[in-house]
Order: sequence, then structure tokens, then C-alpha cells
Amino acid sequence: MMEDINLEDINEETLKKAAKTGTTTVGVVYKDGVVIGTESQATAGYTVASKQAQKLFEINKYTAATISGGVADAQYIINQIKALSRLREVEKGKVPEPKYIANVTRNILFQGRSYFLAMMIVGGYSQHEHTGKLYGIELLGALFEEDKFLSFGSGSTYSLGVLEADWKPDMTKQEAIELIKSAITSSRKRDIASGFDLQICAINENGFEQVE
Repeated sequence: MMEDINLEDINEETLKKAAKTGTTTVGVVYKDGVVIGTESQATAGYTVASKQAQKLFEINKYTAATISGGVADAQYIINQIKALSRLREVEKGKVPEPKYIANVTRNILFQGRSYFLAMMIVGGYSQHEHTGKLYGIELLGALFEEDKFLSFGSGSTYSLGVLEADWKPDMTKQEAIELIKSAITSSRKRDIASGFDLQICAINENGFEQVE
């Protein structure tokens, strides 16, 4: 993850840097849901600012999100989507779908485009479609839905190589967890900005489960 950045410093070079944020976040769709993971290193330039940074968040019972980018920006967005998820649940009497959370996240980033330096992976289990859902939202608000896997951050190049090689249809939860571990471990070995502990969750019809 990057350090906080002053608005006056935002230019084309800054946006390119944000797209390569110092972290590795990964999401995988498996037979019964999704597995999402990241590591726990936060950087400030060439300094390891934290070895225990939280980058994986439970948004509601059926949706979670990972963060990369400016620390303050990402934390603000997480707080907003948690609050909006809870409000929606109270209004409708049921937990909102992952797609709703992804669209809310997209709207926040789009409305604050070039202001919020954050990239998010939103994943969860759709009670309506009875399947896992995986979305990527980049810092200008573009929304991508993936049906296999997704990775953001400076270590994503290494993770994507593992995911391309080893992902397969109808994976079990344990197979998906092991794939996430392998993908992030590959990044931790080769990407200087990714490191330390794994943070992994699985989400299926039974809801959010913290794996590590």
C-alpha cells in the first residue's frame, strides 16, 4: 500500500504509481463461492510502515473487500460501504448483494475520481444467484466482473501467473484457499512491497469465514 498523497501532487505519474500500489490482493471464484486474500505489509516509500496492516475487511455477512492504494482513502471507502451496506440491510430487511456493494464502491470512487487513490476487490456470495461473485474496482471507478480470478497491486503480475496456470473450474474451497496462498506467496517472494502474514477469507452460502 502507498502512503497518503496530497491532492496537489496528483498528476499522470501519480496515477500510474497508484495503479501499481505496493501490495498484493487476490480473489478466486470456486464451485460454491469465493476466496479473497492479501498480505499484511504496508509501505511508505521504501519504508515498511507496518507488518500487520489490515487489508481484508468483512463488509457484511456475504461480502468482503480488499484494499490497495492510499491508506486514508481506502479506510474511508471501507467505512462508507460498511455503513451503506448496513443502511440497505435495514431498509430492505435482507443483506445486500455483492453486486450492490461493488456498485456503491464504484460510485464513491467515480464521484471522487482523481481524489481517492484506492483500488478494491469486492467479492461475495449471491443469495439471489446462488453463486460466488468477484468484482474489481479501479481508482477512477471502472468496474470489472470476473468469473475466475482477479489480482490488484504491485505483486499482481506474479500472482496472475500462478492463477493462470493453476485455476480450474469447480474448485473446492480448500483448493481455492491453497491457490490463493500459492499466488500471494509467489508475490511475497518477488515483489519487494508485498510481505509478512496472509489474510484470507472464504464466502459461500453459510456466509463470511475468516481463514487466516
